[in-house]
Amino acid sequence: MQRPFAQVDVFTTAPGLGNPLAVVLDAAGLAASEMQRFARWTNLSETSFVVPTDDPDADYAVRIFTPDAELPFAGHPTLGTCHAWLEAGGRPRDPARIVQACPAGLIEIRRQGGGLAFAAPPLRRSGQVDEADLTAIAAGLNLARADILDAAWADNGPGWVAVLLRDADAVLAVQPGAVPLDVGLVGFYPPASRAAVELRALYPQGGLTVEDPVTGSLNASVAGWLLGTGRIAAPYVASQGLAIGRAGRVEVTQDDDGRVFVGGRTITVVRGTVDL
Repeated sequence: MQRPFAQVDVFTTAPGLGNPLAVVLDAAGLAASEMQRFARWTNLSETSFVVPTDDPDADYAVRIFTPDAELPFAGHPTLGTCHAWLEAGGRPRDPARIVQACPAGLIEIRRQGGGLAFAAPPLRRSGQVDEADLTAIAAGLNLARADILDAAWADNGPGWVAVLLRDADAVLAVQPGAVPLDVGLVGFYPPASRAAVELRALYPQGGLTVEDPVTGSLNASVAGWLLGTGRIAAPYVASQGLAIGRAGRVEVTQDDDGRVFVGGRTITVVRGTVDL
């Protein structure tokens, strides 16, 4: 069956510098095993599938797959899917916001600047990281334990552990080995820099350490951690992907009621159909 398809680049204003996403815009009737097989074939960090929903509060529903498993939520697939859905003619009930249903619940998305921003979902796990885990993380990053200034669980779907290093240069200098957990590295830039922080997202997959180019879920959970501990104030811009030749830009804002929104721009690179 021919199904509408797009491949987009998220958190960038130029193709090839953000995080790519494959989007199947009509996945009605596909079994989870078929979605998983296609996601494995695309070999991207995530592939999303727009599926029917009977939730009266949702504009559309999405299922998100890595090459290995389904995720309840992920950030760049949320923005990329919404961008592709709108570009394909999707019309939200409320012109001021779009509501996406996914296994993690309802995610609010709003237009922000020239792009889109999603409301950060609640954390599934937060708080202190065990010393044994921190020792293993340091070893997997080829760092001394003392190089980790602070850390916290920042799990909002993907199971991130946020790790604070000395500064942005220290983050970019990391040469990881085999990380034992999903690790988000964070380091601050000097004041008046173009970005406030540099992030790197590292996770184990198939016995290897993979680096995600630009990661919405990590930026969302890290934003909550940095804002909550008073280390930064919103709005700010986060940079990600420099260590692997990308130039992702993530815009973090906060409402008066404390809600964190994570946004950026998306570009459609491929439009067409797939036979699924």
